Amino acid sequence: MRITFLGGGNMASALIGGLREKGFSAAGMQVVERNGEVRDALTERFGVRCTDSFDAASLNCEVLALAVKPQQMREAVAPLIGKLEAQLVVSIAAGLRVADIARWLGGHQRIVRTMPNTPALIGAGITGLYAAPGVDAEQRQLADTILTAVGSTIWVEDEAQVDAVTAISGSGPAYVFYFIEALESAALELGFDLPSARKLALETTLGAARLAARSNDAPAVLRERVTSKGGTTEAALRSLENDAVRAAISRAAKAAAARGRELGEQLGQD
Repeated sequence: MRITFLGGGNMASALIGGLREKGFSAAGMQVVERNGEVRDALTERFGVRCTDSFDAASLNCEVLALAVKPQQMREAVAPLIGKLEAQLVVSIAAGLRVADIARWLGGHQRIVRTMPNTPALIGAGITGLYAAPGVDAEQRQLADTILTAVGSTIWVEDEAQVDAVTAISGSGPAYVFYFIEALESAALELGFDLPSARKLALETTLGAARLAARSNDAPAVLRERVTSKGGTTEAALRSLENDAVRAAISRAAKAAAARGRELGEQLGQD
């Protein structure tokens, strides 16, 4: 597989590193990146060819991964109009819709839209993917191979679901960090020093997530097993229910999904 990345930021770097760890050759990867320091760092770290603009070599690829900021995408892909043939275009830019990317590329239809999340930076991500009708089965597999280099994947058949993926897993790490932050603050209020409070919050969250991931039981079942009648956990959960925390989380995710739709409309405007 020959893949060219447009943009050499954190997510592109994570994908390159993940692919290299899975045995993909550096010779098959290239990066188009304006920033000279970033180009030098990528070449030194991964041995990939970097250039500041598209040339014949960088266009000689099977996959073009769009990894620049959404607000910069239209300008960044303008030099590609009329130059793409059968290449698969994989967008990892949040919010950008397939129809808008296709229009900016002069009508190119072989596009997969993805929504990775920040744990991909350590190979623990989850990415939602949507394939435009012009993408064949082999190209879907190529896209999946690229994104599984940094974690797990889930495919959706309706592009509107990408906004839901964004709300749950794209923004989701921030919700978890928010919970860890709150748990740490509670530990401080209960008399722990900061290092101990942080360790308790982090290790508890990490351990519970690992247990849930390895168990065949639903999270609700695992929660019930920790909750003794009349015990401390029951008291805490009752307090959470009284404060409507579950409903607040649902509202937060729906707000994120709605904002994702709004951003897609704004970014796609002519």
